[in-house]
Amino acid sequence: MASKRRAANLSLDVGVLEEARALDINLSHAAQAGIQKAIDAARARRWLDENAEAIKSMNEWVEKNGLPLDKYRAF
Repeated sequence: MASKRRAANLSLDVGVLEEARALDINLSHAAQAGIQKAIDAARARRWLDENAEAIKSMNEWVEKNGLPLDKYRAF
């Protein structure tokens, strides 16, 4: 299934643009990959922020009580 694509205007550093063109880098694919990486990082940060209280609570519980299934660990 082909993805829908839409044109977008980007401003790039002249040196970066020239080097990318000299190396035959597909700017659209490179930009999309970089933007997707930024999206993934932002989602991960947001998830951590939204769940910080639960993570802190669980870590405190484990510190106090140990791992729930620790007695079954073979190592």
